[in-house]
Amino acid sequence: MGILDVIESGSKIDSYRIDQPIARSGMASIFRATDLRDNRVVALKIPHPDMEADPILFDRFQRESRIGERLNHPNVMRVYGDEKRSRIYMVMEWCEGRLLREIMDEEKLSHERAIKITKGVLRALDYIHGNGVVHRDLKPENIMVDENDHIKLIDFGIASDNTARRLTYANFTATLGTPNYISPEQVKGKRGDGRSDVYSMGVILYELLTGKLPFSGPSPIAAMNDRLLNHPVPPTVADPTISPQLQEVIYRALERDPKNRYATAHEFLHDLDHLDQVGVEDRDELKNWQNRKSQLSRKILYYGGLALIPVAVLLVMMLLAHRL
Repeated sequence: MGILDVIESGSKIDSYRIDQPIARSGMASIFRATDLRDNRVVALKIPHPDMEADPILFDRFQRESRIGERLNHPNVMRVYGDEKRSRIYMVMEWCEGRLLREIMDEEKLSHERAIKITKGVLRALDYIHGNGVVHRDLKPENIMVDENDHIKLIDFGIASDNTARRLTYANFTATLGTPNYISPEQVKGKRGDGRSDVYSMGVILYELLTGKLPFSGPSPIAAMNDRLLNHPVPPTVADPTISPQLQEVIYRALERDPKNRYATAHEFLHDLDHLDQVGVEDRDELKNWQNRKSQLSRKILYYGGLALIPVAVLLVMMLLAHRL
């Protein structure tokens, strides 16, 4: 019997009293708890017993804890360390509010509110990137929003940390990111950097404003391929009240090539703070977005081109023979 089988309200783990279970995932369970030393409300993240036997998941859990313990920003959920514990678990800041996903499912946000929330996330990203951390799984499910629309960035389970050693387990990076928000470079299997988080925030801002995703498909794989092959549907198609300047900001965040994207979250934030100063480009993406390619058509073009090579060679040889 694992420890999670006997944890219930009123149980104690070291100096913490379990108040109630909050959530359970494939890797750990989260409980609301009270620190009996000062009556502070906290959240305990306790790994499942079978996870501790998996070296990849166990290392991932410990990395998340180490990352959280060294981050300290108003828009990032705190992780508390520096104490002896009878087993492995994380002590986290208790964040009041709701997940951004829950809010988005219940209502369409105004432009002003969507921008305010986005700015809060960008401040968090600017801070963590400055400390060598890339979130790599930015999505509405990992953003807490309180009643005043102040945000907390949560869940650094698959974050990368430039100050720590890299994971080298085979195929571990293949699971990184969430299909609807993953950046094109991550789709291609690359590690990604801060610009990958910028891309994911661009997708979230698009969704906050329009209620839709910029890329779609009948399956997660198709949705990921769509962003490699096509331009996003212009935000103004879904919501004509979006200003040209705000649409331009979204396009800059969603550039397929990271070199053309906002280089930092700070640049993204600056443009949202100064929308009246954003220059609007004459983009092909606004003109040709309806010309949708598919993975199948790409393969047809590729193999069709290969098939035409011998024909072209034969024609050249016939032309040269005729001239001789």
